[in-house]
Amino acid sequence: MAVIEKYPTIFHVSGGNQVPFSVRLTEKAQRVAVAEDEAKVLMEPILVKNLRKLLMLTVDCKVPLEKIDLIETELGLPKDYKESLIPKYPEFFSVKDLNGRAYLNLENWDSLLGVTSREQKLRQEGVVMDAGKGKKVKISRDGNYSGPHAFRICYPAGFRPNTGFLEELERWQRMEFPSPYLNARRFDQADPKARKRVVAVLHELLSLTIEKRMTSEQMSAFQSELMLPARLILCLIKHHGIFYITNKGVRSTVFLKEAYDGSDLIEKCPLLRFNAEFVKLIGRKDSKFSDDISKVLDHGDEAIVLAHHTRRRYLESV
Repeated sequence: MAVIEKYPTIFHVSGGNQVPFSVRLTEKAQRVAVAEDEAKVLMEPILVKNLRKLLMLTVDCKVPLEKIDLIETELGLPKDYKESLIPKYPEFFSVKDLNGRAYLNLENWDSLLGVTSREQKLRQEGVVMDAGKGKKVKISRDGNYSGPHAFRICYPAGFRPNTGFLEELERWQRMEFPSPYLNARRFDQADPKARKRVVAVLHELLSLTIEKRMTSEQMSAFQSELMLPARLILCLIKHHGIFYITNKGVRSTVFLKEAYDGSDLIEKCPLLRFNAEFVKLIGRKDSKFSDDISKVLDHGDEAIVLAHHTRRRYLESV
């Protein structure tokens, strides 16, 4: 009871004086509880689309299920996705055994999905995808260039590139490269255009996660499926204007820089918006979700566990 009374924003306690105690959610907590199911409904088409796109990125349009398990939290998948999500969409997915391993297979290719998040943003900004040929457009001092083959660059505030660096970056930004959704086996991995394509694959992979971040270990797990370079970390460091790498504990975490404004994620999916409301309700700060949210929701303190049980009971009663 002492734990419950510590969280009056979540629990309303009634009874006492020989009347049995009863606990229910506060009105604010009830609204958040309803929002959870709404978030799940909104998330499902996003999860299905992103899972299809992930399979389309791979050379054989299939991934061992154990590797999907490795990044299920980053993708926003429910823990029971193999039972609750995959069987619902047999027109998109199938699970097949190959040499004793279960693989998630793509059942059909959708060319409409074969557009990267980078290309979508360029189109939203009005950049014509076949424009720029033969035109001389100088790159800005921050490394950015308005062109159909350019990446958004975000260098640290103290970084001062010299003229030679900017000239080399301009050539790289202007260089055409194959789509990440074309099969990597078609290209010579030593070709500069193929190497730039690898950067685009990593960019797209991070874009498919709900927080636009993964550990380097998770990214390396897809080395054979995506034909990533053996020295992946060096590729990420080389393109430090696109990716930010940090060490937290034992593993490196890789962020897509353009997805963040400082330490804040710019665009949040319905699941993260719900998580933010729930964390706010229990008095935690809405920051660094991927470090804390799984602990909050799955391995949290007694109050959080009680809140979840009470919330489920409330949802079952409405």
